[in-house]
Amino acid sequence: MIAKIQILFYLILLSLNTIQVLSAASNSSNPYVLSCGSSNGGTDSDGRKWSSDSQLISGNSTMATAQYQDPSLPSQVPYMSARIFNTSSSYKFSVSPKQRLWVRLHFYPSSYNNLDKSDSYFAVTANGFTLLNNFSASISAEALTQAYIVREFSLTPVASGNLNITFTPSLSHNKSYAFVNGIEVIPMPDIFQQANMVGFADQTIDVQSSTLQTMFRLNVGGQYIGAANDSAGLNRAWYDDSPYLFGAAFGVTLVAEKNVTIQYSSNVSESIAPVDVYSTARSMGPDPKVNVHYNLTWVFQVDANFTYVVRLHFCELQSTKINERVFDIFVNNKTAQAAADVIGLTGKIGVPAYKDYAIVVNDQDGDDQLWVALHPSVSMKPEYYDALLNGLEIFKVNDTGGNLAGPNPVPSQMLLDAEAAAEGERNHSPPGGSKVKGLVIGGVTGGAAGVVVAAAVCFVVYQRKKRSTESGVGAWLPLYGTSTTSTSRKSGTNASSTSHVSSLAAGLCRHFSLSEIKHGTKNFDESQVIGVGGFGKVYKGLIDGGSTRVAIKRSNPSSEQGVHEFQTEIEMLSKLRHRHLVSLIGFCEEGGEMIWFMIIWLMGLLGSTSTRTISLPCHGSKGWKFVLELQGDCIISILVPGTQSSIEM
Repeated sequence: MIAKIQILFYLILLSLNTIQVLSAASNSSNPYVLSCGSSNGGTDSDGRKWSSDSQLISGNSTMATAQYQDPSLPSQVPYMSARIFNTSSSYKFSVSPKQRLWVRLHFYPSSYNNLDKSDSYFAVTANGFTLLNNFSASISAEALTQAYIVREFSLTPVASGNLNITFTPSLSHNKSYAFVNGIEVIPMPDIFQQANMVGFADQTIDVQSSTLQTMFRLNVGGQYIGAANDSAGLNRAWYDDSPYLFGAAFGVTLVAEKNVTIQYSSNVSESIAPVDVYSTARSMGPDPKVNVHYNLTWVFQVDANFTYVVRLHFCELQSTKINERVFDIFVNNKTAQAAADVIGLTGKIGVPAYKDYAIVVNDQDGDDQLWVALHPSVSMKPEYYDALLNGLEIFKVNDTGGNLAGPNPVPSQMLLDAEAAAEGERNHSPPGGSKVKGLVIGGVTGGAAGVVVAAAVCFVVYQRKKRSTESGVGAWLPLYGTSTTSTSRKSGTNASSTSHVSSLAAGLCRHFSLSEIKHGTKNFDESQVIGVGGFGKVYKGLIDGGSTRVAIKRSNPSSEQGVHEFQTEIEMLSKLRHRHLVSLIGFCEEGGEMIWFMIIWLMGLLGSTSTRTISLPCHGSKGWKFVLELQGDCIISILVPGTQSSIEM
């Protein structure tokens, strides 16, 4: 009797184990969301649960905790714990052999177990595809001015049902190690098909059979959409497009009216993009005379020697008839599509659509950029000379060797000079003296800052204490005020908490704190006022420990000048290049104000009290000139190129 009971017991155990195995196999299409180096996992700030990676790792590794939490981290989970590898080690995932996979790798370069983060160089492979090679998260974060790095890949189906992701420390670097903070493996629908090759008639690329790396994903004309708010459970993050806009002509943003409902079609499901992407857009604006003379353009840094798929998302929010809004699409100055008509593509308002275009980026001088531009299709004589875009994604396609890895980004010389200058100031400044603030490596912390923009609008006598112009310029900090971090733009965030300066303008500017501005103007003392205009007051001030005199324009909150006008001025002034002038040097984003300033002086023209006009070339805009009306040592107005309007000072 006892023997029969024992046999029955073992049969029950065997059955339970079999059920567990079958259940695991059937759930192979479930996502893996791992907090690496964590024994119990955890929940991030969006309420998303992350599991421990302990059961999926093989090889020698150690668990570690970051010794410092950067304030720009969106959450402690998964970034404050890490898995450290001193030798090649692999994760093994059971996956469906019929589904593509999103693979996201999260890196927070910090000090772990007293290891030097600058020693970390490693490769990451996935079933024969090289995702990263000689990768340095520390260099990448520094160059991109971000605290953490997320790399996203879309893998083709794994026929064996076993996905192996391997981390291998570099052999060419002494003391090298690999690490990872978080891994996501998410089954995804097959959202890729063939794409037309730009510049090659009737040629296509089979994206469906390619492994891809996501380079950019933008909610054009809208706010940041976090992973928790993505559609179809794909947990993608959609970023604001503002930092990638080229020039001052950034168009206008559109939002769907309440009577416009976004309706997916049989050709476009919610897995392509969420409703929020199609509910907002960017167009060129209402003035056809202006629109026909410029392109609505975005610029992206990419790796050369790869093919890229550019996916453009469209959804008409205003027009209801064919040939009302027709435009041409250009990728790297080549026509990707002529006479694009969203209504002609979808049939009616509020219906999403997308188009894929493939472009080869060769390894030539200047070929590390990818340009996307829209222009009204004048030859079609549409009712409105305008263009429209709702979303934009750029994917890198693996090369013939199965490689997706590009080089580590190179920090700009301006950035390196700024860090060296800041370090020198810290080492030589007396206690309590003025110190240059060091570069803050991190994304913009959401919800903390209002808009303050600063630049000088008057000529001031240029004075420096034994400091050359060259060294001063070298100390300017490039600011990625709307860099691609998950806290830069969140849906529902008050607009005043976001940056309104494009990366192109910000890259030429130095960031100042509000306290520095107050110190330089004696807390905006009335004795410092040198001019008053309809938009606010102009103050004289000192920066860099009193060695540089500037003028500071502070906007009156009750004035009619808004963020749009301020951004236009910033964009324009950041492009001024002339031997008589030093361009826009900086701005600040604190305190809910609008302030901007620049050092600006006239060599050989000072001392005159008469009103006169000079013309300056617009850097990067062939044939355009700024017309400056001068009175004494001050600019009293600037005529904007391509328009009949001027900025009154």
